[in-house]
Amino acid sequence: MTAPTTFAVALHNETATAQLMADLALLVGPGDVITLTGDLGAGKTAAARAMIRYLAGDDALEVPSPTFTLVQGYELPPFPVMHADLYRVEDESELEEIGLSPLPEATLVLIEWPERAPSAMPQDRIDIALTHRPALGSNARAADITGHGKAAAIVARLQALREFLDASGYMEATRKRMAGDASTRSYARLQRDDEIVILMNSPQRPDGAAMYNGKSYSAAVHLAENIKPFVAIDEGLRAQGISAPAIHHSDLDHGFLISEDFGTEGVIEGDPPRPIAERYEAAADLLAVLHGKTLPQTLPLGRQTYAIPVFDIEALLIEIGLMPEWYLPDRNAPLDDAKRAEFFAMWRELLQKAQAAPKTWIIRDYHSPNLIWLSNRTGIERVGVIDFQDTVLGPQSYDVVSLLQDARIDVPEAIELTLLSRYIKARRASEASFDAAGFAELYAIMSAQRNTRLLGTFARLNRRDGKPHYLRHQPRIWTYLQRSLAHPALAHLRDWYLANVPPPQRQAQG
Repeated sequence: MTAPTTFAVALHNETATAQLMADLALLVGPGDVITLTGDLGAGKTAAARAMIRYLAGDDALEVPSPTFTLVQGYELPPFPVMHADLYRVEDESELEEIGLSPLPEATLVLIEWPERAPSAMPQDRIDIALTHRPALGSNARAADITGHGKAAAIVARLQALREFLDASGYMEATRKRMAGDASTRSYARLQRDDEIVILMNSPQRPDGAAMYNGKSYSAAVHLAENIKPFVAIDEGLRAQGISAPAIHHSDLDHGFLISEDFGTEGVIEGDPPRPIAERYEAAADLLAVLHGKTLPQTLPLGRQTYAIPVFDIEALLIEIGLMPEWYLPDRNAPLDDAKRAEFFAMWRELLQKAQAAPKTWIIRDYHSPNLIWLSNRTGIERVGVIDFQDTVLGPQSYDVVSLLQDARIDVPEAIELTLLSRYIKARRASEASFDAAGFAELYAIMSAQRNTRLLGTFARLNRRDGKPHYLRHQPRIWTYLQRSLAHPALAHLRDWYLANVPPPQRQAQG
């Protein structure tokens, strides 16, 4: 059993309480339980209210005390939250009636007066004990925060985060929640006077099952395990004249960063969203400039160095293996051993061409959600790049596919071809020996690889991770896949897919 972890915080006013609960909200998630103890009027409801409002992104959200309703539920943007008050509970058997026994899954649960049902409280929980501190002011409180069981690691991380904010001079900043991504990272905007910066929380990636040659999936396909690759690639991009956010403060051991805020102006518009021509042109130009350079394969990282991983054939094959592993069973079309061997043999042969091609930095998720438009800058510096920690060394066509076959928005084929021609023209202008036909073939191969992987990834996010909203992207991915399979170099693969890979189900829009 993990020993409890405790640290104390002085809360001089409600603002300090809101800051503490926002910091904790950055680190917790669905399935976590926070208990709030203290006398009447100690500030338990105020603390719970502060966290709920932070997660809602609404400082004015009505969050009543659940003293009389006993339980209040909130469907908030990141995950559901349940706020309970057990003051009026006289017997633990009552918890079943109000939905607290068993505790709800995939929900963050905040419980006031947990001492009214002690044996019903989980072993893994965070307890915040609040006490009055009138000597420090009429609204002052002390909070003793204790992590029990697995939650001890969260409380230790909370203490490290608070120390990082204090050392960086941002403890008094206002926190505003930002939407996260599909990873374990979380973000907040910090406002201090007129300055706004981004706080990134990037914990060590948990190791998954060693299913791929003794490695987890993330390790096998070279996904960043911690924050260090982000810092190294960030500085590397900036050295090449690319607009990556300036890093102001970092704690590499714990995975905390405070960096420049690029704002929220994107490269798409409308409903449904579509590319803004000028901005996509600049994003394509950025890739043409970057790919025309001889880039280092090792980057400085403080007093150490960071070697950018090579996106080798084995990693690419493991990625496309997500299709037979997750997508095809979902479509009632699992492969037998012979068909599976045929699938990987075809792909291994195709990927030899990608492996032999000139290598560059593949940013990997170079698409609309991760590109910010910086209208006060010029040229390619107008394209702010914010997601690059998974950068690998591989074929130049990969990121061009990421941009022009955006997994989350429809890029019409006419726009894709116009921008692909623009990229090729820019490359030929700076490099007379650039092989346009060879690049077009590699573009088709890497499109087929990426979209094959995405069909499997989105099926896995639905079935394994309970994120069905990703399924709505599968028809778009299928459309892109058909475009790439039309290339003559992929004729054999196209025939095989036609015989063995059914199209995705159309998802209801909503």
